[in-house]
Amino acid sequence: MTLDHRPAFSPAPAPGRIGQGTAVEQSRAVAEVQALVIVAQNVPRNVSAARAEMQASCKQLGLAERAFYKYNRGGQTIAGASVHLARELARCWRNVQFGVVELRRDDIARQSEMQAFAWDVETNTRISNTFIVPHLRDKKGGPVELVELRDIYENNANNAARRLREAIFSILPPWFTEEAITICHATINAGDGREISERTSAAIESFAKLGVDQDRIERKLGKPSTRWDQYDLTQLTITHRSITRGEVAIDDEFPPLRASAAEIAANAAAAAAAEPGDAVQQQLPTTSPASKKGTP
Repeated sequence: MTLDHRPAFSPAPAPGRIGQGTAVEQSRAVAEVQALVIVAQNVPRNVSAARAEMQASCKQLGLAERAFYKYNRGGQTIAGASVHLARELARCWRNVQFGVVELRRDDIARQSEMQAFAWDVETNTRISNTFIVPHLRDKKGGPVELVELRDIYENNANNAARRLREAIFSILPPWFTEEAITICHATINAGDGREISERTSAAIESFAKLGVDQDRIERKLGKPSTRWDQYDLTQLTITHRSITRGEVAIDDEFPPLRASAAEIAANAAAAAAAEPGDAVQQQLPTTSPASKKGTP
């Protein structure tokens, strides 16, 4: 009797032969990485030029309005710099590689294994994060399984964007990121050159298209529209962008006005105290003079 000491679950052996296409692709990938390192060392970044390009980009209103995100988690509002700003800063900083890879999709377990990475080729600083994304979408009534391929793709992309954002910010100098955030806030505050009154009217109109009236906005800001300042309009711009991107819900940002228990009791008491004759008189139809002509 021969005892088999091999483990019950041994890894699958590597293929003894690989195709020509696979071999070419492996060689190309190795050569590409080597070329990136060589180019980064031969053409190092110019910090002054990178900073000037960052400043020019962050002064563009189109980028500044997409530079921040906002969403709710556990009843608290989470806000910060978005992945759109992270990608632009990586481009300005130069010699940075970043991306997202879906390593494996398991339709039986309903999850995807993904990886987000950012690599400063010049300093050889690399941040990589491998994570599992369940094919689920959180809702108030509980998580809902995703079946459609488009829903799974969008769910994976949204989860990967958060990890990619953190990876890029991890390899960028903190001063570079903080200066960009400050400039983006200043760009949003300046707006597109319109007066505050005009921007206020435009903000009210844009939220009205989402079903949010002026009263709900004023309750959120705690002041009438005539007293809104640049900071208030900046926050409204970020909130509007977050709502249209589906990051936050309208009712979470602008809770509808609800009647209190005391107000409900007072209204019920007022209805009960009303005279019955008044109620009957209000329900009787009004008889026109023309209809009385045929009355005997």
